[in-house]
Amino acid sequence: MKDSINFYYNLNIAEVESFTNYYRFKINNVYFFFVPLKRNTTEINDILTISKELKLHGINVHDIIYNKYGHIITNIYNNNYILLKPIGNIYEEYNLEDIMKLNSYLTLVPSKNKLYRNSWAKLWSDKLDYFEYQIHELGKDKKIILSSFSYYLGLGENAISYVNSTTSKYTPSIYDKVTLAHRRISYPNYKLNYYNPLSFIMDLEVRDIASFLKSAFIAGEDSLNYLKIALKLNHFSIYSLQMLYARLIYPTYYFDIYESIMNKNSDEESLIPIIDKAGDYENFLKAYYEIARYAPIERIEWILK
Repeated sequence: MKDSINFYYNLNIAEVESFTNYYRFKINNVYFFFVPLKRNTTEINDILTISKELKLHGINVHDIIYNKYGHIITNIYNNNYILLKPIGNIYEEYNLEDIMKLNSYLTLVPSKNKLYRNSWAKLWSDKLDYFEYQIHELGKDKKIILSSFSYYLGLGENAISYVNSTTSKYTPSIYDKVTLAHRRISYPNYKLNYYNPLSFIMDLEVRDIASFLKSAFIAGEDSLNYLKIALKLNHFSIYSLQMLYARLIYPTYYFDIYESIMNKNSDEESLIPIIDKAGDYENFLKAYYEIARYAPIERIEWILK
């Protein structure tokens, strides 16, 4: 890979570090990241538009580097890659208030339409159907997955039903903005990932909030307190609050690791800390009562017992 990077970017780097999901090298004490493109290539122009707008706001998102042919995407061995140059301290942390502030900078316009994610129930349903098929075909030797999957499948199905109920009963209001969001937010929320333009999408602002809350919970943080902060900082409609609760129910924290295991990037044992927190997370979902102080969202009785 070193020779390919040197060739396509007119570089003379001596060493490239290889990681599970990316390559890394250093120039003038700055790390560069050569990452597989896991986005549809048709989304790249919208991603560039967002990056330029954020930089105009003084937000230094990471730079996407063009190769010597003037292309953003570099194809090596039939795989597409993009070279990223991080800006600033990649370990700077961004809290919930920072997330809500950044999300407010950009709202959906036609030029960003390819990044819009607005079919949560269908996306989740299709993914769960695929997971079930995958386990049936490939997961017969995965004891930890086999013993836990049905529980998280049930949570996912509850979340899908909740979204379908919300969209059938409520219409988004002027408060339900489609804003800048991320495919996933982790905790701690470091700049390395948070300002990576390849993570940018457009979605309801509650997407990033829910992602932060779930990740913080798994990391052992007080997510209920974070939720209280989010509810005080913004005026959310009943539609957004129900969608927030649906996202809290949907167990991305389990399915992300599940996919990594099935792609042979993680061991099955990495699910154990998640599974061990199942009961505690059910208790966290009683955060329904905190959200219900702001709007009469629907109940899920088995969670609230």
